[in-house]
Amino acid sequence: MGHLTNDEFFTKLVELFDSRKGKDHGHIYLTQKRLSYDQPPLPEPTSEAILPDLHPPRPLPVLVRATNGKGKADRARKIKLSTVVDPEALPAFFERYADACKAGMTTLKPRDRSKRKTKAKKKKTVGAVAGA
Repeated sequence: MGHLTNDEFFTKLVELFDSRKGKDHGHIYLTQKRLSYDQPPLPEPTSEAILPDLHPPRPLPVLVRATNGKGKADRARKIKLSTVVDPEALPAFFERYADACKAGMTTLKPRDRSKRKTKAKKKKTVGAVAGA
């Protein structure tokens, strides 16, 4: 399967987030990395440039991936999305990407911190009794 265009990627990403609505668990993994497979090999590090790949001669595109995290048991239902973003389009892409992620997080449940609060209260009362 090839890479999607940026618009197709966002359409599918929103669908992926929407598929999680109404369910009480599940994962969506988002990853990104520099895409350097079509770049010439990097020169060996010298004393002046210890990490030459931090400053490539020209900007590198970014590969962005999303998956629903289905494992071996559910491989048939696994969804994989990927797109390549050109360096010039990165600011606009990440602005739209952030909006899509924020919209997808609206269905998250807040963490249950009641256990943490009761443990803190118990520590305070135990500490006060031991100090008396």
